[in-house]
Order: sequence, then structure tokens, then C-alpha cells
Amino acid sequence: MATTRPFVEFKLERLLSAHENEVEINLSESGVHPLTMRGLLAMKGGDLGADLAAIAATELNYPQANGDLELREAIARWYPGATAANVLVTVGAIQANFTSLLTVTAPGDAIAVMQPNYQQFWGLAQNLERTMSTFSLKPHRDWALDLDELQDAVAPETSFVAVVNPNNPTGRIMRADERAAVVAAAERTGAWLLADEVYAGAERVTDEFTQTFYGQYEKVLAIGSTSKAYGLPGLRIGWVVGPADVVARMWAWQDYITICTTCLGNKLAAVALSPAVRPRILERTRGYVRRGFDNVARWAAGRDDVEVLPPDAAAICFVRYAAAINSTEFVMRLLREKSAFVAPGDLFGLDGHLRVSFGLPDEYVREGLARIGELLDDIG
Repeated sequence: MATTRPFVEFKLERLLSAHENEVEINLSESGVHPLTMRGLLAMKGGDLGADLAAIAATELNYPQANGDLELREAIARWYPGATAANVLVTVGAIQANFTSLLTVTAPGDAIAVMQPNYQQFWGLAQNLERTMSTFSLKPHRDWALDLDELQDAVAPETSFVAVVNPNNPTGRIMRADERAAVVAAAERTGAWLLADEVYAGAERVTDEFTQTFYGQYEKVLAIGSTSKAYGLPGLRIGWVVGPADVVARMWAWQDYITICTTCLGNKLAAVALSPAVRPRILERTRGYVRRGFDNVARWAAGRDDVEVLPPDAAAICFVRYAAAINSTEFVMRLLREKSAFVAPGDLFGLDGHLRVSFGLPDEYVREGLARIGELLDDIG
């Protein structure tokens, strides 16, 4: 008699969905403070009133199912050698990840996943009957990639390797030698390399856009989104860039899952990724990231019970705390006692840490950090 494998919930997303809208201070977000529609259209220059009127007159119809051509061309422009045929527009990066795994792996396949990471693949591997191994970024080495673990995790039978760069939750950008090692490991076994690059563009320590893995190896699937570095999470627009034949197979899976994204999402994302607007959005994002982390650094410097390694990019950092309390328990107490919210480190596989968002207005961030400090003081 067949047995049903227990369903593994996506605990992080469920926790965020349950509580992020019921607190006074929410530092669990992982992107920068969102743009308004007016603010986005104003970045185009020209007649804002006419642009708003054109959006208001848009028929709320289905867009092109794989993404409007204008949007796919705008995305392809930022990936070397890509064309619109290499791009599939998805409902957020989360669907791009899901559809990628469905398309290029099968039940029983071995996958290797970077840790810490956005924990989607942790549950997906079990729910879709893939076998998962992991390789780590090491906190005691400033979140450097453990190259020995990478070699061990990517075995001869491995068919899929997943990395996130810049990293969630640490904000670290991989060095050139680490990137080369990841590509070589995937190439050695012929594995697909999925590169979640949703924080590219949110660099703190450089004005250079983080180099994509796309074009470094023929079996790369590069994942992007308007949610993180672009401050447009409400559009729910993500994408995958990969070989045209594989992208077409992914579209076939998408027919069963979401069919398409939204027409307004496509139109506004095409504005955001246009050559005139994209640099302005990234300048805004980097301003939030740089000012925001300064708030975290000053707060951490004033305490002897927390430690944070400065992130290279992203609007988040991983804060290590000394208190003898589980991180999810800490977060639940923070919710109940201080009406503030962050993401617990144990849901990234590293207890004793908190993922803290700082790409938000200064006073808001400082108040959230103060409430975290108050609870740490209460715990003693």
C-alpha cells in the first residue's frame, strides 16, 4: 500500500505571511522600501500626468503568457548574449525557482544547495522527492564559501546546483574564485546551475552591478525579480534567463501553474527595467542600503551582545546574538512584547541569528533596532 510523504511547509514564508501585517515595526522584509506607482513613472521624465492616464486606461486583459515582448527584451538587455527567447517572465522569483526545478530535474534526482539560502529549496526537495545535499558559507570566515564542502556536495550524480548571489540572508557577494569553483563543480557533473540573483543591483560596497552567472556555463538558469533591488514587490514579476529550449519547456510547466503574470505588472516592470529608469531605481536602492546599514552598524557598535558582518549588498543582514534563546522563540517574543518583527535564523539553518531588514526609512529602522535591543536587555 502506497504511503503519503508528509508535506513540508515553507515555514519562513508562512511565518512572515502570518505576522508581517500585524506589527508596528516590520524588519522582516527582504527588499528596500517600495516605490509608489507615481514615483516609478516620475523616473521616466516627461509628462507624468499623461503616463498615469495611460496606465489608468490600460485594459485589464491577459498579457503575453511568457511575458510581454517589451519586458522580455528589457530583461535580456542586461544578460550577455541573451535575447527575448531566453527569458520567461514568472510570478516572482519564487515561481521561477519552482518551475526551474520541475523542468530540469525529476523525482530521485540529487540536488546541491548553498546554505544559508532562501529556504524554498529545503522544502521543495522533500516535497518533490529530490535528494538534497548542502554546502556552506562560513560565518567565522566572513561568510566565505567552503570549497571543500562544495566539492563534496556536488557528487557525480548531482543534476542541479543552487546558489544565491548576492546572498540571502548574509548579503555577501561571492568572490571571483568562488564563482569559478561553483561553475566548475556544476560543469564537472553536467548539473544545471540555478543562480538566484535577485539582490544584484542592491550593492552596498560598490557601484558595480554584481556579475551574473549567465553566460559562464551553458547550463545556467539565472533568476531575477523586481521585488528586491528594484523596490517593486507588489508587481510580482520575476524571471528566468536560460537556454531558449529549456525556457520553452519551463513555459509549458507555467501553463499548468499560473498561465501568466499580470498586464500591469508587465507594463510597469518594463518601465523599471528600461535604460532610462533602471539606473535611477538602483541609485535609490543603494541609497537606502547604505544609509540603512549605517543605522545597524551604529546600533551593533553600542552593544556587546550582538555581532554583524557588514553585507556587501542587499537590504538585509544576519545579526548574531549572544542570548541563550532559540531564534524563533526570540522572534515570537519580539512580536508579542515589542510589536516588532524580524526573521529567525533557525529557519535558514543557523540558530542564534536574526535576519534584519534595514532598507527602510531611517527612523523606522532605528526604532526597530531599539526594540530588538530592549528584548535582548529583558532576556539578559
